[in-house]
Amino acid sequence: MKRRLLALLSLASLHLAFSASAAEVGQSAPDFTLRDETGASHALHQYRGKVVVLEWTNPECPFVQRHYADKTMQKTLAAFAGKPVVWLVIDSSHFNTPEKSTAWKQQQGFLPPVLQDESGTVGHAYGAKTTPHMFVVDAQGTLRYAGAVDDDPHGRNPSAVNYVRQAVDAVLSGQTVPVTTSAPYGCSVKYKANS
Repeated sequence: MKRRLLALLSLASLHLAFSASAAEVGQSAPDFTLRDETGASHALHQYRGKVVVLEWTNPECPFVQRHYADKTMQKTLAAFAGKPVVWLVIDSSHFNTPEKSTAWKQQQGFLPPVLQDESGTVGHAYGAKTTPHMFVVDAQGTLRYAGAVDDDPHGRNPSAVNYVRQAVDAVLSGQTVPVTTSAPYGCSVKYKANS
């Protein structure tokens, strides 16, 4: 009984430690520097003054494939054309390579850089759980939204609410973000074991 209680307490402590380290809406977004598929370096702080959308991805995930086939990400990004918005895709899959990211981008015709996070360090800092998992950071570096791209996990709702577009539009207009968190859906992020 005593051993079981100690084991449960240890698990609870690990959970709290992990939760405390994950990014929280309303707090400063964890800064990071990652290289994209071309080797170019991107640091979150270099985009201060702009709204930053972070999209966790894995091109092998059926949920990601569905969103790209339906042009969810492409249409959302296009809605911000001419506005101070930066979109960064992050792949924390332990098996991803820059070559795979390049091939996927060419196939999709999608322009944002795909940042390589094979160690999973940035994914864990944000608490990224699924692909896709979306985050919106305002121009001052504060995390304003974390969760799903929309409220339609199965792609059956023609009038789905796009939480990312809603959050970015609110931030750009100085309004309160109507939905600050939602349950992300998709495939689990394929982190390196023990990362």
